[in-house]
Formats: sequence, C-alpha cells, structure tokens
Amino acid sequence: MIVMPDTAKPFPVAGGAHVVTMLPSMANRHGLIAGATGTGKTTTLRVLAENFSALGVPVFLADIKGDLSGIARAGGDNPKATERAQQLGLSAVPPEGYPVTFWDTYGLSGHPVRTTVSEMGPLLLARILDLNDIQSDVLTILFKIADDQGLLLLDLKDLSAMARYCSDHAKELKSQYGNISPASIGSIQRSLLTLQQQGGDNLFGEPALDVLDFVRTDASGRGMINILAADRLMQSPKIYATFLLWLLSELFEKFPEEGDREKPRLVFFFDEAHLLFADAPKALEEKIVQVVRLIRSKGIGVYFVTQNPLDLPDPVLGQLGNRIHHALRAFTPKDAKEIKGAAATLRANPAFDTATVMTQLQIGEVLISMLDANGSPGVVERAFMYPPHSRFTPLSPEERAQVIASSLLRSTYAGTVDRESAYEILKKRAATVTPSPAAPRGSDPGPAAETRRPASRASRKDAGDVLGSAAASAARSVGTQLGKALIRGVLGSLAGKR
Repeated sequence: MIVMPDTAKPFPVAGGAHVVTMLPSMANRHGLIAGATGTGKTTTLRVLAENFSALGVPVFLADIKGDLSGIARAGGDNPKATERAQQLGLSAVPPEGYPVTFWDTYGLSGHPVRTTVSEMGPLLLARILDLNDIQSDVLTILFKIADDQGLLLLDLKDLSAMARYCSDHAKELKSQYGNISPASIGSIQRSLLTLQQQGGDNLFGEPALDVLDFVRTDASGRGMINILAADRLMQSPKIYATFLLWLLSELFEKFPEEGDREKPRLVFFFDEAHLLFADAPKALEEKIVQVVRLIRSKGIGVYFVTQNPLDLPDPVLGQLGNRIHHALRAFTPKDAKEIKGAAATLRANPAFDTATVMTQLQIGEVLISMLDANGSPGVVERAFMYPPHSRFTPLSPEERAQVIASSLLRSTYAGTVDRESAYEILKKRAATVTPSPAAPRGSDPGPAAETRRPASRASRKDAGDVLGSAAASAARSVGTQLGKALIRGVLGSLAGKR
C-alpha cells in the first residue's frame, strides 16, 4: 500500500547547499524549465511529474522525443541515477512506476486525441493552415455562415464542403457577409489539402476529446500522468504548438474558478514552448497571455519548457514563478548577451554571478528559484536535481500496448462516429437543386440514393461504446461555445440551430 504524502507540505526537487523544495500551494503559479539541448530538461520534467503524481495531482505532458513512456514502470535501470542519489546523500531512491494514460493524435501509440473543426475555431485553425490576415477573415466568414445556417463543422471534409459552398454562392452571400474572394477560398482549400496530406484528418472528428478525462487518479490516489506521443506531431511544429494551445483553452473553459488550493487540480507541461510564439500574430499572443494569467485561478499550473527564457514574451515570463534553469552555452557575443538577459530574470544570489554560473552548470545541475509561502520568488540557488524513481528506458511496443489495453478510457475513444454535418447536408442540398436525370424527383431512389444518406447511420451500427462519448461531444459542441470566445473570437458554434 502506497502512503500518500501530505499535500500541504513542500516536496524536495533539488539539493545543493541545502534541500530545495516546492510548495504544492504555489505550484499553480506556473513555472519554467529552461536550458540548452542535452542539459537535462527532460529529466527535470520527469522529476516534477512524478512528484505531482505522488501528491495526487494529474499531469499532462507531450513526449517530444519518445523517451518518457518509462514513467509507467519502476526505475533502477540507470547507474547515473544511483550516482546522483549518492552525491546528494540520499539513502535510496525507491524504484517506482506511476499511473500513465497514453494519447496520440494519430491513434497509433495511445488513445486517439480528436477535436472538431467547430471546437478548434477559426482563430486557431487559421494558424494551423498558415493563412494570412485576409484569408483568416474569409475563414471566419465561413464559420459564421455555417453557424447561421445550422451546419455542423466536425471534420475537414465539412470545412472543405463549406468552402466550396461559399465559393459557389459568393454573389448571394456578399450583401450579408462581405466579399468572399475566389483567391482566398482557393488558398484555404489548398491549405486544407496540405493539412490532410500531413495527417490532419486524424486531428478532427468525433468522439472529441473531453479534457476532463485528464483529471483522474488511480486506486492509490496518485495523479494520472497523461502522455501525448508527439514525436510525429512535432514534424509539423505549428500544428503541434496550436494543438496544445487548443488544449489549454479547453482546460480554461472547462474548469471552474477555484481560487487558492492546497495543490493544483492539474499541471500542464508545454514542451518546446518557443513554438507557441513563433510568428504568432499580436492578437493571438495577447490571448495566450490572457489565458496564462487567468488559468491559475482554475487550479491549473502551466510549466513552459524551452531553451532560453527569452524565447517567451515578457508578459508570459512574468507569470512564471517557479524557475529551473539548466546550462546555457555562449559561443558568440550574441549568446553571451542572451545569457545575461536570462540571468537577469532570476532573483540574484550575492554568493555568485548568475550569468557566469549559468554557463558552467553540469548535466542535471540547475539554477533554481521557487516561490515561497507569500508567492515571492526565492533567491536563486545552485543545485542538482533529484533523480527520478521511474524507468529511463522507454516502454517496448508490447508494454505500451498493455498499458493502453488496460486503460478505462479505451472504449471511450477507440472508434469513430461520423454524424450528419455540413458535408452531408450540403451534398443533399446540391442533389435536391439539381436532381440526377437517372433518378428524377418522385421516382424510386434506388441504391444510388442510399449513398447520400448520412454516414452516421452506418457508423452508429458499429460504434458500440463510442456512441456515448460522441453524444457527449455533441453536447459540448452545442452547450459550451460561448465560453470559448476568449480564444476564438467568432465562434465555430453551430448547434443550437439543428
């Protein structure tokens, strides 16, 4: 039987001149893990995730390199971990595995992670499609027309059908919605085709992910560590960053206001965080800052993982109270200037020069500053991170499959459901306006007409347990759109009109 630690007490994360601890009550004040490639950021992320799980706090993280799955199994396989324990004077680091749920946007290495086009909304979708301002405005118009006409946008074929419809009826729609230029529609369609070729079809559909499924504990009360397989998703960095931003916006909307808590309800690690702000339009950056500022009141801590803290905008960096800096390297005058800037973001310690030490740190050695009980950042200290308890070696495909098969969420997300939506409805309209000569109105519809029936009729027959989650997804599409205005601007909402 696992004895759960006191959730109100600080837990140790590093050791130097003395043990450096983190206060659970300050963990939702966000944090930063920074450092050059190969300096130990991933191990630091692992150590924090293990500690949060032991406190009963669920965690979400993206596995960029495919080396975090071993958290599900007990450690003891790495001699460097044993060496670090001896260096820090720890009597032992008991090997321990943690409860893990695997997720994968492609559905290969974990439960499928899907959303609907409607839930993603035009602002974030425009970024995924790499549209310019004019094209983004036209995409917003497409969403508005779909909303007004009660057309659900669930997957990419729905959006493609909507683009064709608006192009064909541009003259009729112009007086109400403004100009819908053929050039912009063409750009949107080409971008949709590119997204489909990159596997974007896997991102959109039903049953859509319910982010509240991240917030679970195991039978012992340990928080679930939700691991998104992101090695393939990272091949399209903008899609990766925008998809994680969508997850954050969903968490912001779904979680109630809670104020101060003894510990967070969820901790969200955003790896390769610099991608979130690369080429982001000013309006989107402002929304991101707003979400980061407000989401802590929902009991959610966000931890950005990046190489240099200067990769993040100042308004975001100012929200990150708990900071762990690994080594940075200075090979050029520009590098040296950036290191001085990074050092200036930490509360100085009179015992050493922060910028100088930042270039001297060994692997696993950090400059660390945690928030105290008053929410003030502590003086930066030089320390070594504690070793993790879990296995460093990734799970084998067979071990991963075993974890996935034993998950309580397997039946919820295993299948797909294709409800009647914009694609099917617009196809019916076109068939009604221009009836086929071979099947005039009023005649026996025959087998050809059968193909025009919504695909959902056939899929409902085979969906099994997926139907319940699809129904919940539909309810979310209908009932939660207004709360998403923070990120979306004009909503991709439809429903109430069906």
